[in-house]
Amino acid sequence: MAVPGGLRERKKEATRRALHAAAMRLTAEHGLDDVTVEAIADAAGVSRRTFSNYFGGKEEALLYGAERRMSALLAAFESRPACESSWTALRAAVSALQERPEEPDPQWAAQARLAREHPSVLARLLRQYAEFERHLADLIAARSNLPPGDVRSRVMAGAFMTALRIAASTGIEERPLRPLTELAEETLTEMARPFD
Repeated sequence: MAVPGGLRERKKEATRRALHAAAMRLTAEHGLDDVTVEAIADAAGVSRRTFSNYFGGKEEALLYGAERRMSALLAAFESRPACESSWTALRAAVSALQERPEEPDPQWAAQARLAREHPSVLARLLRQYAEFERHLADLIAARSNLPPGDVRSRVMAGAFMTALRIAASTGIEERPLRPLTELAEETLTEMARPFD
């Protein structure tokens, strides 16, 4: 995802990505429990204080890739034509992520495994998902000319986020690894089918 703004913003984003990459690499090599914030900062070539300026802890640094993916998804949804229904726009936003080559699939799978194995990572990820779900519900309500907090927009956002969680959970159990967008398409198709 391109970083808007000037040189300063690009440098900040480069630092965030370096810290995230260092956290992922060190956790893969040593396990989460044996990785410290100091080690992540050292591996990224920054101070402990600089780390704290960007992330509140190693879990947050580890999940930065997931945060970027969700931000990209929200941006893709917002950019869809107004004539599309919200559900159609959500599915198109997922398809648009397929065209982003910057995030290799093994990284999302590694993050999903970490969340499954470590309660502190799972708690952070669930908080992150809840924040995005609230934001998405607001975007759906605005697109559909519904009042903020409308139950339909909240249910649609919840269904969409649940489909993504199911896709991620399914994906880490499968071999060979399939793209997250492909798994998401399957779960979104199933989610849209009537249950009776």
